[in-house]
Amino acid sequence: MHVKRLSLTDFRNYRDAELELEPGVTVFIGPNGQGKTNLVESLGYLATVGSHRTSTDQAMIRAGQDAAIVRALLRHSERELLVEVQLNRGAANRAQVNRSAIRTRDLPRYFSSVLFAPEDLALVRGEPSIRRRFIDELLVQRAPRLAGVQSDYARVVTQRNSLLKSARAQNLKAAQLTTLDIWDERLVALGTELIERRADLVGELADPLRASYQAVAGVDQHPRISQRLTILGAAGDGDETDASAGALATDAGMAGEDLADQFRAALATVRRKELERGLTLVGPHRDELLFELNELPAKGYASHGESWSFALALRLASARLLREDSVVGDPVLVLDDVFAELDSGRRRALAGAISSFEQVLITAAVLEDVPEELGARMVRIRSGEVVTS
Repeated sequence: MHVKRLSLTDFRNYRDAELELEPGVTVFIGPNGQGKTNLVESLGYLATVGSHRTSTDQAMIRAGQDAAIVRALLRHSERELLVEVQLNRGAANRAQVNRSAIRTRDLPRYFSSVLFAPEDLALVRGEPSIRRRFIDELLVQRAPRLAGVQSDYARVVTQRNSLLKSARAQNLKAAQLTTLDIWDERLVALGTELIERRADLVGELADPLRASYQAVAGVDQHPRISQRLTILGAAGDGDETDASAGALATDAGMAGEDLADQFRAALATVRRKELERGLTLVGPHRDELLFELNELPAKGYASHGESWSFALALRLASARLLREDSVVGDPVLVLDDVFAELDSGRRRALAGAISSFEQVLITAAVLEDVPEELGARMVRIRSGEVVTS
């Protein structure tokens, strides 16, 4: 699959933009702050229904406007597909495929893209929530129906937290605790599915992660991902930033009814603490992904270069998995201001690792940052306008 045409209306600093694209490598060139990243951010939104730069859709609507539109004409073999989304300030967002309305959360069914950006360094060095978002976005890209499971789970956590706060304020009335038991079962059912799906994905990432890391770093430092589950440790009072809250998942504790039973037992263990704090303290919304190099935690031990290579390898491994799954070809691979951070050796290694993808979009301040062997087509960007292509 590749993007044949990208059209933006009132998206970030673009009043109107229309850009014809081709398979192969295209580089968006321009000084910082001109709008290069905004272009690729729009494609990232179509693939993940989110931005790698902001947690609110409102920030992507041009100042003074009520809505922004992203429209992409996609091509695979002889088939073309028009995918579009409208971001609204005062109403729900809307999405269409070939002019027929769809749910916005279903956009990943129609377009697949993997974006690597400087912000991805936070995958290794940032908070647990960033790593959870990474794994959950990849889950949805591979199985879009899980967007509904994630949404339902988040809603249950919100409702359960509200009930916990109410019960605390009203001295634990019996009727409220009975209602809490009902919410517990929904939490267990949805949360167990998310934990299992994450575990499956972590296992599938192992080999492509190792191959991708070696490709970009030139050495095998045994990169590894594992899960730390709050329901296994039932710590409950661990801080959000404390990776020691919970216990490492093992194959024996990762499936079916046993996992659901462990979830219920954990909820029973932390019930008093949850009522005291008015928060749901165990479950996939508080679990952690652990990244390791040479059997040491990457966070805190890996150098800047190692952290960068690990984050990049995660995205390349994701792209390889999506390529294996897809019936419509490769995901569109996007590299946002990446080559400027790499030495010449890593640039060449990365160029080799991405050269087989059907379409690669790169942003760079200067063309010299991009390896010549990529044979890139160049598009100049200035002040929210496509100047030449």
